[in-house]
Amino acid sequence: MDIRIVNISLDNFENAYFLGIGGIGMSALARYFKSLGWNVAGYDKTPSPLTESLQQEGIDVHYEDRNSSISSPYGDKAKTLVIVTPAVPKNLGELLHFQFNEFEIVKRSEVLGLITKTSKGLGVAGTHGKTTTSTMLAHLLDQSEVKCTAFLGGISSNFNSNLVLNPSAAYTVIEADEFDRSFLRLSPFASIITSADPDHLDIYGDAAHFREGFELYAGLHPENGVVVQKYGLNLPTAAKTITYGINEPDSEYCGLNVRVENEKYLFDVQTPSGKWEAVELGIPGIHNAENAIACIALCQFLGVDEATIRSGLKTFLGVKRRFESIVKSQNLIYIDDYAHHPTELKALIDSIRLIYHDRKVTGVFQPHLFTRTRDFFEGFVAQLSRLDEVILLPIYPAREEPIPGVTSDALLEKITAPDKKLMLPGEVVNYLSAHTEGVFLTIGAGDIDRIVNPLKKEWSE
Repeated sequence: MDIRIVNISLDNFENAYFLGIGGIGMSALARYFKSLGWNVAGYDKTPSPLTESLQQEGIDVHYEDRNSSISSPYGDKAKTLVIVTPAVPKNLGELLHFQFNEFEIVKRSEVLGLITKTSKGLGVAGTHGKTTTSTMLAHLLDQSEVKCTAFLGGISSNFNSNLVLNPSAAYTVIEADEFDRSFLRLSPFASIITSADPDHLDIYGDAAHFREGFELYAGLHPENGVVVQKYGLNLPTAAKTITYGINEPDSEYCGLNVRVENEKYLFDVQTPSGKWEAVELGIPGIHNAENAIACIALCQFLGVDEATIRSGLKTFLGVKRRFESIVKSQNLIYIDDYAHHPTELKALIDSIRLIYHDRKVTGVFQPHLFTRTRDFFEGFVAQLSRLDEVILLPIYPAREEPIPGVTSDALLEKITAPDKKLMLPGEVVNYLSAHTEGVFLTIGAGDIDRIVNPLKKEWSE
């Protein structure tokens, strides 16, 4: 396993140039370097709300490949750090220019690795729940005297940003992403590890090597740190281990009695120092209650008191596209969610059934990646079959080429939901706009988010 560890000092640079600046993680770094007073610019393939926000903040963003025509001051290789995302084509003219002229070129995860060397990194790792849990953790710490800087993988509804800045804080919250083994480039002091269900098998090969990646990550923590891990993961580490879970009586932090009362989402927590009753969470979802328990454990380790934690959980508003309530009326509920793995679908549907147990549930699902659809085909079939109506979109390919036989048609054939159909994104809005009652979900990690605002407009008028 070849993991490059970058040994440079960020103090040597004044300019940051991003290739793929519109990505959620890349844009957070762009904002961070801008806050340090660096010159920041970058390329992305297409405009988006994120790139438009960056431009409004004074960051130079362009959408055409400028090849070697790089504007000043980014031509100074001694002072310019080039940060690239894996999604950028290898034949991009600007990338080839920087490579030919031997600029310092690093991945986003490598930059985060450098940042965690100069602060106490608080990683949030796991196949599921990274973005919500890291955003929740950042909100709790920001509400406390501990404070933190945070690089988030989504737009926090509390901060309305993917970056939280507290320059004097000792801690930095980072999503420890297992894709491309990125998290092995970090230097974490403490972490929450939510899950290690196999994923990205195109990179890891099989479940055993995927598990090995998480074991290596847990092994990066120092003895005076902590790994808060979901009960049953049993990841070895030299750091202190704290376990958590829902209805796991042998875990050190155990969530109990998850319920909805008077439209409040409540749960109890048995902690090593006593029982917390009726903890209120600002967003619904059984999985979010579990994420909250992990945050309680880590925050207590960091010295945050119960009253501050309770207040932070109550005021947490969630993350865009994570169980995000878009329309809520007496007859019609519309929720948008990023779920793109069978385990995430199960958590989403379990939560919907708990809250809206007597309503018809219609889900619009866009499978993400041919390899993921192939590797977890039966799991997708099982979970989507639990919906009352399923609308499948074609598979979102991202970086992949098609795989023969792996299609949304093949999924649709196996799904046993009473009402099922295949549609193009443009057809969905017209079809659903005629519906006036029920629970509706848009689900997936591709570009399904582009139909969210049109549906919101139809159902809000």
